Amino acid sequence: MGDGSASAFRRVLFHGALPPDLAAELPALSIRAEPFRPDAWTLEADEVGLVLAGAELSGALAQAPPAELGRAADRIGLLQRGDRLEGLEAFWGARLFFSLPEDTPATHVLRAILALFRVLEERTRAAADRRSLLERTQETRALVEVGIALSAETNREELLETILTRARRLTAADAGSLYLVWPPEAPDSLRFVLAQNDSVKFQFAETILPLDPSSIAGFVAQTGSVVNLPDAHDVSLQAPYRFDPDFDRRYGYRTESILAVPMTTPDARTIGVLQLINRKRRVLPDVATTGFVRPEVVPFDEGNEEIARALAAQAAVAVENRRLTESIRTLFEGFVEASVTAIEQRDPTTSGHSHRVAALTCALARAADRATDGPYASFRVSKDELRELRYAAVLHDFGKVGVREQVLVKARKLFPGARDLLRSRFDQAILSAAAEIWCSAARGNGADGAAAELARRREQLERAWEIVERLDEPNLLASDLLEEIESLSSLTYRDVDGRETPLVPEPEISCLAIPMGSLTPGEREQIQSHVTQTFRFLSKIPWTRDLARVPDWAYAHHEKLDGSGYPRHLEAQRIPVPVRMLTICDIFDALAARDRPYKKAVPGHEAIAILSAQAQRGAVDPDLLRIFVGAEVWKTP
Repeated sequence: MGDGSASAFRRVLFHGALPPDLAAELPALSIRAEPFRPDAWTLEADEVGLVLAGAELSGALAQAPPAELGRAADRIGLLQRGDRLEGLEAFWGARLFFSLPEDTPATHVLRAILALFRVLEERTRAAADRRSLLERTQETRALVEVGIALSAETNREELLETILTRARRLTAADAGSLYLVWPPEAPDSLRFVLAQNDSVKFQFAETILPLDPSSIAGFVAQTGSVVNLPDAHDVSLQAPYRFDPDFDRRYGYRTESILAVPMTTPDARTIGVLQLINRKRRVLPDVATTGFVRPEVVPFDEGNEEIARALAAQAAVAVENRRLTESIRTLFEGFVEASVTAIEQRDPTTSGHSHRVAALTCALARAADRATDGPYASFRVSKDELRELRYAAVLHDFGKVGVREQVLVKARKLFPGARDLLRSRFDQAILSAAAEIWCSAARGNGADGAAAELARRREQLERAWEIVERLDEPNLLASDLLEEIESLSSLTYRDVDGRETPLVPEPEISCLAIPMGSLTPGEREQIQSHVTQTFRFLSKIPWTRDLARVPDWAYAHHEKLDGSGYPRHLEAQRIPVPVRMLTICDIFDALAARDRPYKKAVPGHEAIAILSAQAQRGAVDPDLLRIFVGAEVWKTP
């Protein structure tokens, strides 16, 4: 009101003269009458304007029963408390008009005044109900939207930011903080993971707090109770917790109202605390000072508690789901590592190959994503696709666990056991020749030349063994050795039973005649079968949608664009870009990484030259190879 003496009054403005008898009765009803001067009259922050004018209501108001008059003071008193009724501010500035003749009896005027207040009261209540319904609808919609946003968010940091930001927005909190119990399996502390404040700027640093009731957050986390403090500096002495004013002192802030609620999972585990600070309400200014709306810190009410608890429950589910997702991912990473370890233990010579190929392939994908010209200028790879590609690359040789180990690690054309057995035959042939020569000499058939003949036969067999050793190397078969293979196939010796037997049997002859490498056609098929085995093994894993292509990509890593690859002889249009990347990186690492028993490692530039030759004949993607070389992907550690 305008002055202190009239603080108990509501102003009623009349259009026309006020009868003396009614003027005498108004003070008893806490009503102060003033002339109607629209040019001078203004509403103040705690006033409701009522202007009596307009003839359309007079007839209905005149019918008010006399008993209503006794409740006039009560009704007016209700309106005096209206500034605490939600929705009343919607009527500030609203004016209700009706007119009465100047000679209207005082009782009729009083009834009119009473009815006017009743109309305003009912409209205020209706407005409050509508506003409450609208707010609840908006809150429900906001909580649904928050739930959707939380379920869709996969990044942990952004998830926590979303939780705190939405909670502050829904409760009009100026600041807030978020705590998580740690470790999740056996909590013994609180991690202060996030803080926000609209009023001051500060550098946040994550800290660890004890999980005990000495702090507000610790008390809430330990007991699962809600703490709602109208004034953080006025905590009951019976409470086990105290407010820590350190932040206020450091940044000149003033913490007043605090609402802290537990983040509780459906199985009743508290996994964190959501703390909201300084709820702010906008209030209309005193028109004598300023025309701007000013914020005012007020306590959090029951509605805020309900919203905060609902949001905290949603947040708890979202955080727990995120933790479970991370646990599953960690578990799967462990499975992948165990799988690679199993492969490398069966074939130690390729140790590290799978991880190196994965690193090269991902580096090539990122380089292609950065390309600004050429066929891959529009190529883009997402974080999830990069993870999918990495798994395919790491597991591309997983099927080798199904290949016989002696074939998998075969370093020469002859298996070690077959080579030893063949050497024993040569030793047996030397002994057999010596026995035959000395028996002949004992019968008087050239004893003087027996030693020379034995030396000749021994030299012949040792020279044949040298040929075997040369042929056993997994090098490209030289043309001058083809005749030597024929000569080996004609050599015989007498076994322990005295029977004449081929010195180098046909199976060994076939192995020694391998034109390149160390594998026979049958053994090569066994090695190549690892691709199919990989696909079969990986297809049994229930991959999530974002990793669904891992088996197919790993299955195709030995395919070539010209159809010369295996096992399905796919051509270019059926080979996805990620697989083309994997193929280039797999070939490069196989050539350049390290010595293997069946081949020597080649320098990086020679490996690139071999890949370039394959690109020229259409086996690998030349554009990806140019990116591989230009971005120096091949130097990836």
